[in-house]
Amino acid sequence: MKDVLRRLKAGELTVDEALHELRSIQLEDLAGRARLDLGRYLRRGIPEVVLATGKTPEETARLVVTMAGRQGQGLVSRTSKEHMSAVRAAAREAGMEVITYSNSARVLREGFSSEAVEGKIGILTAGTSDVVVADEARMVAESCGVEVRMEADLGVAGLHRFVAPLSAILDWGADVLVVAAGMDGVLPGLVAGLVALPVIGLPVSTGYGRGGAGEAALLTMLQSCSSGLTVVNIDNGIGAGAAAVLVASRAAQGRRRGRNAATSAPTIAATSNTPNNTAARPRDASTPPGIANARARTRTATKTPKSSHGKPRRGRP
Repeated sequence: MKDVLRRLKAGELTVDEALHELRSIQLEDLAGRARLDLGRYLRRGIPEVVLATGKTPEETARLVVTMAGRQGQGLVSRTSKEHMSAVRAAAREAGMEVITYSNSARVLREGFSSEAVEGKIGILTAGTSDVVVADEARMVAESCGVEVRMEADLGVAGLHRFVAPLSAILDWGADVLVVAAGMDGVLPGLVAGLVALPVIGLPVSTGYGRGGAGEAALLTMLQSCSSGLTVVNIDNGIGAGAAAVLVASRAAQGRRRGRNAATSAPTIAATSNTPNNTAARPRDASTPPGIANARARTRTATKTPKSSHGKPRRGRP
């Protein structure tokens, strides 16, 4: 949108052409097969993500490259090897860059970079098997310009591995934590009971036996006695990343407002503390405090009452 407005101001577009481009930003119809919500990032601060599951490799590649061409980047999740090969080929043909995240990817138009946000997101995983889903959250966060730090393989089976990475992320200044765990799903509740940050639990479908498809991890997180733990659905790395971005972005916004208020405070104080050099009015100068509106009292002579005979009344001895 900024690019359209800049080109309009520079005279590169007419008003009608700019209006057409702004409308097309909101919705792009691709041969009636898919409708890309290109205005989602403008509305919510979170870009649309193409789910590769259920789409052919060619359709997936076309959607992602179209998104990148229109808004600078295109995101895709749950890709197979065939999907990823098609995406790379289409991006290469269009002169675009591909950044991979396990089975997810970002396609970037040449010269594009996400506008930096001062928020910070920490991502922890209980095991290395949880990284694939956690990478979806990392992809969403980095596409929104939020700084991310991820630590993996910190599960409760070896709790000694967990303390130092958590302390390092807290010292780094994370605004929110995403904690991914499969199996019994204990780690998010443990983290939420130790830190004063928003914690988003991400259950992962790693495990075996009853509940091994992520149900056990989900129920553990939902039943956690750690107050304030928020939980997304099984394997919903995109949702966890989106929620974390919204929290971190709002935290960054609060810091900016705080700095602006601190910068303007000296100026306001200097203005409000200016001495009043206006000369005192005579009434203010002469009247004692607290009785400015009091009127001066005058004494009148007391008259001696006359008798009915017109002679003064004598006092008794």
